[in-house]
Amino acid sequence: MTTYRNLSQRALLLALSAAAVAGSLAVAGPVAGAQAVGGGGLKWRPCAQAGGPGGQECAELEVPLDYGKPGGRQLTLAVSRVRSENPAARRGTLLFIPGGPGGSGVQALARKGNALLGEMDGAYDIVSFDPRGVGGSTTASCGLDGDDRYLANLRSWPGADGEIGENVARSRRTAEACDENGGAVLRSFTSANEVRDIERFRQALGEEKLSAWGSSYGTYIGAVYAQKYPGRTDRWVLDGSGDPDPARVAQGWMANTSRAVEDRFPDFAAWAADPDRGAEGLRLAERAEDVRPLFIALAARLDRAPKESTTEGNPLTGNMLRQAFLGGLYSDSVFPQLARLVQAAQDPAATPVLSPDIAQPLRDEDAAVMFAVVCNDVRWPASVGGYARAMKEDRARYPLTAGMPRNVVPCAFWKSGPAEKPTRITDRGPSNILMIQSLRDPSTPYFGALKMREALGDRARLVSVDQGGHGMYLGNGNACGDSLVTAFLKTGERPERDVYCAS
Repeated sequence: MTTYRNLSQRALLLALSAAAVAGSLAVAGPVAGAQAVGGGGLKWRPCAQAGGPGGQECAELEVPLDYGKPGGRQLTLAVSRVRSENPAARRGTLLFIPGGPGGSGVQALARKGNALLGEMDGAYDIVSFDPRGVGGSTTASCGLDGDDRYLANLRSWPGADGEIGENVARSRRTAEACDENGGAVLRSFTSANEVRDIERFRQALGEEKLSAWGSSYGTYIGAVYAQKYPGRTDRWVLDGSGDPDPARVAQGWMANTSRAVEDRFPDFAAWAADPDRGAEGLRLAERAEDVRPLFIALAARLDRAPKESTTEGNPLTGNMLRQAFLGGLYSDSVFPQLARLVQAAQDPAATPVLSPDIAQPLRDEDAAVMFAVVCNDVRWPASVGGYARAMKEDRARYPLTAGMPRNVVPCAFWKSGPAEKPTRITDRGPSNILMIQSLRDPSTPYFGALKMREALGDRARLVSVDQGGHGMYLGNGNACGDSLVTAFLKTGERPERDVYCAS
């Protein structure tokens, strides 16, 4: 789910690459010839991007900094749409809710819009948005040093022998910097406000109801919206859900990553040991059961002796390797890249190539929103000793993630407490939700999604896909799952009971 969860989401990393961020900022600027179209005074203008829908349009939506003072200071949200190509078939508006925290819906619409248009046959105008803090919307900065914005440092990977002193120091100075520099805007970055912003977007669009496709962290936002505004939901899809436990929220999502990666890694191991990989030059072992210990030993070796990479001054460390796998397990399509990284790390004559998300620090604004949402949503434990004990236990039980998911984070030292309690998801509301979930999701694991399914009761049906990866609909090539979601969105046909889709 993305979270701080999002830091483990490859989809978010792509959205936060330099090109994606630049594109999101570019579409937010003034454009000549803008036209006022639709409710709420939204002034739409062309903003098509290379490879995206030719008819993509963008606008800005004002939302209150503080919904308790709706007439006070306003923030700006970058919003985007692709209108139905068949007005006679149009039945409403479909909202894509991005993952994260920190995912750009404007960029996601550019990437996913053509695929959605092909599935929907004109049934919807398709819209999305950059949540507050993201891309072309109003952002905030913590003023973090570049070293603190590398992905392998943003995640609290313990030191070589499990020491966490550096993690504690980085988490403390991050919290202090965000408190000093982020201000009221940073404090407004919450899941509750994102839900309110969606409701404001619906009003501006002039729609009585919205349909939605929420992905990863976007499933939590979608579930909270459906809880808060049940009468405003039409057909609701949650793709890659986490445990909605209101007492823990992102803390629980992070902790679940350890077991989720263990459940997913055998898919990579089987692929890397397949004889077909020999012809491709990518076979890592003759037996699948040998790949896991190979990876663990290699990461430990890189902990002790990092290897020079193609990025000068940024050697491949054990934690960089672990971080690369954390994101790379999202999709089988990334497996070749992971295998090459392992081979280069093993070969004395080779120089590992680090992908941009590993080799380059994130923008300060992007790091800030990731921390802010999860720290503002709920109060995290403050005991460093408690984190140390939990990390040690997790590290022993789940060595692939080395204790990181239970380690200390900036939220432990966050200066401002949560403004409100997280929403409890219940079975009260219309039965118009379809969940789709991979059985081996490395970020939002199946056992967590079952908690969401239990909370929603008869409001939801669950499509379980016997496949690995994160984000199933139109993302991992399962025809059974794709067809069920498409049919639900187009026709309203929802399975009478939960459904299993074979791989």
